[in-house]
Amino acid sequence: MQYRNPVIPGFYPDPSICRVGSDYYLATSTFEYFPAIPIFHSRDLVHWHQVGHAVSESAYLDLSRATCMSGIFAPTIRYHNGWFYVSCTNVLTQGHFIVKTKVPSGEWSAPIWIDIPAEPMTFDPSLFFDDDRTYLTYFTQNGIQQSEIDPGTGELLTKPRLIATSFAGKFPEGPHLYKINGLYYLMVAEGGTEYGHMESIGRADNPWGPFISCPHNPILSHRSQHSPIQVTGHGDIFQDHNGSWWMTFLAVRPHSYQPVHHLGRETYLAPVDWDSDGWPHVAPVRLEMDASLPDWTPLESQPARTCFDSPSLDLRWNFIRNPDPESWSLTERPGFLRLHGLAAGLSDISPVAFVGRRQQHFKVKASVKLEFNPLSEKNEAGLVIRMNEGHHYEIFKTLRHGEQSLVVRRTIGTLSAETACVNLPFPGSILAVNADHDWYHFGYIKDNTFVELDMAETRYLSTEVARGFTGVYFGMYATGIGTKYSTPADFEWFDYDPCDELVNGYV
Repeated sequence: MQYRNPVIPGFYPDPSICRVGSDYYLATSTFEYFPAIPIFHSRDLVHWHQVGHAVSESAYLDLSRATCMSGIFAPTIRYHNGWFYVSCTNVLTQGHFIVKTKVPSGEWSAPIWIDIPAEPMTFDPSLFFDDDRTYLTYFTQNGIQQSEIDPGTGELLTKPRLIATSFAGKFPEGPHLYKINGLYYLMVAEGGTEYGHMESIGRADNPWGPFISCPHNPILSHRSQHSPIQVTGHGDIFQDHNGSWWMTFLAVRPHSYQPVHHLGRETYLAPVDWDSDGWPHVAPVRLEMDASLPDWTPLESQPARTCFDSPSLDLRWNFIRNPDPESWSLTERPGFLRLHGLAAGLSDISPVAFVGRRQQHFKVKASVKLEFNPLSEKNEAGLVIRMNEGHHYEIFKTLRHGEQSLVVRRTIGTLSAETACVNLPFPGSILAVNADHDWYHFGYIKDNTFVELDMAETRYLSTEVARGFTGVYFGMYATGIGTKYSTPADFEWFDYDPCDELVNGYV
């Protein structure tokens, strides 16, 4: 059976996976976005449907100062004795935690906080259940440390011990411990999560080591390779219900010259074989793969249009950091997403009135129908393409010279400029962006025709330029630029329409 990589396109990095019978559950990082830690379900490993979030109560997590380089780092999802566990870190604020549930699509517990002794920055905690003992393995700047833990209380039962420093490179992150054929395997992501990224593994007779490095480490890397897939690493290995082995991992799809990527680190899948010496070999990773999948269960295509006529937002929609509950509503005007402009704008690290979704395809048309009557030049609402607070493009309604206008603005680092402006007097407007690999085209829809106002390079929203660990979002926003304002911005619908691009049914 042939499948396409990435199996989950767009900003879904650091995938971790567990199996329960013939059902598979996968979790990924979210960093500054909320709700945190999306949970996906699949029966065939390539068609994934999001069923919830591991943390959906804003009061549980302090993301108030989170950025694209902090917040919720790599989670690990595991299943044991009827319970699903996710271990994770809220970096720079609250530290390590565990949440658990018996139903991944339902409610998860409040975070169980883990009292890790003071060390240099620590993250990427991974739980390993071994008979009647549970181990917590995590990254520190000194290497991989490990303790026995009570996963129900977060209490460490043994003093943390250094169990490994490196197998093949710097920064041994994302550790996962496995027991396979009586041996303990420790797999780590090394080389940094850039173009030197790789996955390495070692093994020992007991969970504390010493771990012998695999003779062909790294077992996964595309460094210095001519491939459309780069930055491969941060993997999790598992066995399917038919006995075959796999690795899920992150990678990126760079484009142009010099290469850049802006969709973020995505989730990939590759088969794994074991040699006669008991070491894993990951199959060559390609955009199109041939493998014996456990089942084939395609998803229904998602509709291009999101209408805001439900009592809650679809699971694809996110906020930046902890949302201000007064900044948005689905009930004040039924059938519309209403945003109330806050004092913070898109360049601030403060609560901002924003609801967005990941860009998952290079070629896509995005548009929103907006009703908004600005009362001053500091009132604005519209459609934003966001990488982070320092790198974003937006097309928005506001007042200019006393007239309702449509404006395009680009922010690239410390430079911010309005690059197009046109009078648009009618209150209901359809704002639109057409994207390809290299360009965003900004405009509006008039008589079912796209009227272009401006264009901007995708390159300046790439990780290579903007920095960070996230990917581009398309979002709806409103701001008073220093002052809250009472005039609401009402969004009737949002269209996300990929163009001639298919990734395992994600069209």
